[in-house]
Amino acid sequence: MARFKPIHKGLKLLPVDFERQVIPGSFEYALCHLVDHELDLSAFHVRYKNDVDGASAFDPAVLIKIILLAYSRGIISSRKIEAACRENVLFIAVSGDSQPHFTTLAAFISDMGDRVAKLFAQVLLICDRQGLIGREMFAIDGVKLPANASKAKSGTRADYQRQVERMEIAAKQMLEKHQSADSAPTDDALAKREAKKLERLQKEAQLLRDWLKKNPEDRKGSKGSIRLSNLTDNESAKMATGKGVIQGYTGVATVDEKTQIIVDAQAHGTGSEQELLLPVIKATAALRNVDTMITADAGYHSQANLKALAEQQINAYVPDNGYRKRDERYADQYVHAAKPDPLWNKTKEAKKPKCFRSTDFHLAEDYSHCVCPAGKRLYGNGSDCTINGYAAMKFAGAKQDCVPCKRRKECLRTPEKTHTRQVSFLQGKRDIQENHTDRMKVKIDSETGREMITRRFATVEPVFGNLRGNKRLHRFTLRGKAKVDGQWKLYCLVHNVEKLANHGYAR
Repeated sequence: MARFKPIHKGLKLLPVDFERQVIPGSFEYALCHLVDHELDLSAFHVRYKNDVDGASAFDPAVLIKIILLAYSRGIISSRKIEAACRENVLFIAVSGDSQPHFTTLAAFISDMGDRVAKLFAQVLLICDRQGLIGREMFAIDGVKLPANASKAKSGTRADYQRQVERMEIAAKQMLEKHQSADSAPTDDALAKREAKKLERLQKEAQLLRDWLKKNPEDRKGSKGSIRLSNLTDNESAKMATGKGVIQGYTGVATVDEKTQIIVDAQAHGTGSEQELLLPVIKATAALRNVDTMITADAGYHSQANLKALAEQQINAYVPDNGYRKRDERYADQYVHAAKPDPLWNKTKEAKKPKCFRSTDFHLAEDYSHCVCPAGKRLYGNGSDCTINGYAAMKFAGAKQDCVPCKRRKECLRTPEKTHTRQVSFLQGKRDIQENHTDRMKVKIDSETGREMITRRFATVEPVFGNLRGNKRLHRFTLRGKAKVDGQWKLYCLVHNVEKLANHGYAR
């Protein structure tokens, strides 16, 4: 019978040299060298006032090493980070066997504030010194992530006021019920439950009243519209994603093409990407040169943004939402988009009935009316209209003809709601002065524009893949824009330190 060497699985005492656990060329080696020899941490030191009195504190350099190492391993919970400092040899070596409590780690991350931005800027200067920033092309994109907030707690001030009124009515009814039942014998357990429910209602109503007093106005959107507030994190926003609606923040990253260094990172409590382009352009002004190209996703496209870029003479490529329809490379995308998701729903959707189109209506020679497939006349209600830049004539049917018509289901998308059919006939493109959007379409449809779209994908998408897939950044754990922005910068900082390590820093 074959003999094998014994395997030890239990407790064993071993001498460990901490310095030899941190291997040159690894992420943790670059991190330790960066924190110990490069970064200026004086902004963290001024917080401590225990020179004479008070207990000794953990060194901010050690806490920064622990947090960045944990984020690089996809560990975001302060309790799990504390456990790693006790049980993982690498964490013990990097922290010098400090073993900080999870409350210390959580408070340090929460209170970092603007100091994270200063650390990010220092690491960026080191990346530039190492020749990792090319400044040829900056790619801008964002990712929407859930916040540490309840989506059910969103609403306007009017919504919250109605909730307070309902709670007060319910509490008043419960009080009246208790007063009327005081003379009759009651179940003690039931009375205790109702008393707790009444106390909870009164407490929630008071919290809502305090919030309304603290926030006298609704949040405003980019165009003066009302943006939903949130009771748990009022700076977060309800936003639509490919996996449904979330309550969260948008993390925006600007990535340099040469080695995929993140040159700017911002988190905003809005799902509208159009609002976020100009703040990023302003933040990266010191890093760009006259030849630096800016590329962004179609979500950042707007007439105002393109005008601002043109005024600043920035060479930008920001496609519109319809650029895929004009590019033959995406000709087959709708075939795959129409397929059901095999991991979600394999049943075939019922085909929707097609309605009559404008080509099914006959326009009279004198343009006074048109005739529908049922033989009824539609009369003009707009002889000189503009639809998507085209001159158009509009016609509408009469209620006496459309309501009793037997072909309503073939003519109207929602026959139970819509009374009459309207139809438009396009006459031709109007002679409208070329604007920034038209010029950008020509630029995007050129060979260079198509190449820049491909280069943008190859530059910024792998960065988000690294942060979300490898680093397991699936949600923000802090509340408030300033704290979430700091946490987003910490993750982007980890990405940049990883790039430094991969390109031979500190070897």
